[in-house]
Amino acid sequence: MSEKIRNIGPKSAAWLRQVGVRTQEDLERLGAVEAFMKVKRAGFKPSLNLLYALEGALANCHWAELPDERKAALVLAAESNEAANPIKTRWQKQAERSEGGARRESSGDDSTAHGLLDDPDGGAGATSEGPANRFE
Repeated sequence: MSEKIRNIGPKSAAWLRQVGVRTQEDLERLGAVEAFMKVKRAGFKPSLNLLYALEGALANCHWAELPDERKAALVLAAESNEAANPIKTRWQKQAERSEGGARRESSGDDSTAHGLLDDPDGGAGATSEGPANRFE
């Protein structure tokens, strides 16, 4: 059975478990900012209170006892982490994959690119009366 991490309620504990932070040792290994960012990157919507709670757990104090300067430094570190590697929604990720596929298709040689309704044989088998019936 894993130990309960100080300052962490049931909902936050569930989020942390889902991203692999199950023990105080896991939290110590990652640090408060990285654990918080893992929760955000997993698609959850944690408030800054989780960040403060994680830091309080590392400092063995209630999160409200953290000095304002430390809280500001934590926020700055989380913002820097996110700026360096922006968190994207699943919709943004899907749009990027779609755009990437469209770019690859449009950058190909026009002589070999075929649309959905193009004749893939380039007219081979066609007669003066129209295309060959391939289903005979």
